[in-house]
Amino acid sequence: MAPIDLPELQRLDAVHHLHPFNDNAALAKRGTRVLVRGEGCYVWDAEGNKLLDAFAGLWCVNIGYGRKELGQAAARQMEQLAYYNSFFQCTTEPTIRLAAELAGLAPGDLNHAFFVNSGSEANDTILRLVRHFWAVQDKPRKNIFIGRHNGYHGTTVAGASLGGMKGMHEQGGLPIPDIHHIDPPFWFADGGDLSEEEYGLVAARRLEQKILELGPDRVAAFIGEPVMGAIGVYIPPMSYWKEIERICRQYDVLLVADEVICGFGRTGQWFGSQHFGIQPDVMTIAKGITSGYIPLGAALFNDRVAGVLKDVGGELAHGATYSGHPVCAAVALENLRIMREERIVDTAREEVAPYLAQRWAELGEHRLVGQARIVGMMGALELVPDKGRREFFPERGKVGGLCRDTALRHGLILRATYDSMLLSPPLVLTREQVDELFEKAWKALGETAEAIGR
Repeated sequence: MAPIDLPELQRLDAVHHLHPFNDNAALAKRGTRVLVRGEGCYVWDAEGNKLLDAFAGLWCVNIGYGRKELGQAAARQMEQLAYYNSFFQCTTEPTIRLAAELAGLAPGDLNHAFFVNSGSEANDTILRLVRHFWAVQDKPRKNIFIGRHNGYHGTTVAGASLGGMKGMHEQGGLPIPDIHHIDPPFWFADGGDLSEEEYGLVAARRLEQKILELGPDRVAAFIGEPVMGAIGVYIPPMSYWKEIERICRQYDVLLVADEVICGFGRTGQWFGSQHFGIQPDVMTIAKGITSGYIPLGAALFNDRVAGVLKDVGGELAHGATYSGHPVCAAVALENLRIMREERIVDTAREEVAPYLAQRWAELGEHRLVGQARIVGMMGALELVPDKGRREFFPERGKVGGLCRDTALRHGLILRATYDSMLLSPPLVLTREQVDELFEKAWKALGETAEAIGR
């Protein structure tokens, strides 16, 4: 690989590149980190630092870096047919085969795929098409979506509105009308004296209260991530989702599972809905469908919803130039083939995740950690000022940011949300790499505790 002129790249980046979810002025002064190579669970930056990526890029590099088969699949498809659209009564073979493959993988009768380019676009799609589903059945007022405060469903106008991030709502006049939110299930913060299972029922019944407040004839759908990722890996009690499902069925409210993060093995099952034992009516997916190697997302609909959209709804006036792009579909098919044939999800669930959970719990014994939560291959360490109390630091985010940067100096990539240290490694992480992760995280916790003590 040719030498990289890092200062020049950083200068160009500062002048021309707006980074997502960054203070771009501060980043320009500091200089961005430039990544140049990846292999397995590691990435290298332009300064030669080898980093254990315990966040899988952005929850997505499930099969690890450097799998040449995915590049070869893209090249073969580009050479044969680089592009065609799904408009004009047309499509391509990879697109058809991927739709069928997803129907076989997804739980229950989620047999119908509408392809987009990202998780954000998938959630845009379901807002429009679910409202259309009710409207063509003479229920145009049944158009309200209920999400959760601090939920994350992307950054488009609809996606950010469905999500409950106040900081995002302050930019752009969001949320748009007829989207409401309830409090999320986060036992550590507001479970009080309830057991986690008792709290799960209490948290779920907030949905029923909101449906009754708004009117069942007005509420179209409830949307939620099986595990709330971006806000801090909020893992709901097992009682939560079954009660949510019961409530949705009682009031004929569609249940939408945002599986953009949880899908394709992250929780130890192919989909988070399977881990919690629920059957969504609609599911949104992205990220792990291609292991992040190429952009692709989809909205999956069950037979009931798709039947109405196909048989009653007339022309489906929704789509994008790249919906069902053949190269993206070919890469997804190859990614899913590798995951199945190499038993990546099964191995992660049966062999790696239990050991990861054991070592993550050991990190939870550190004096800086108030809770170590984990499910499958995703987790969080909640950093607290007093280990004996479920309370947060007064200036939330400062300690988490310090711990993240300290871990990075030790060659470990973790994400910090406020003072939660988030974990989401590639599913191909080995037991030896789990030990490496533990050692580097323990050092980062120790140095962080010393720094704030000073």
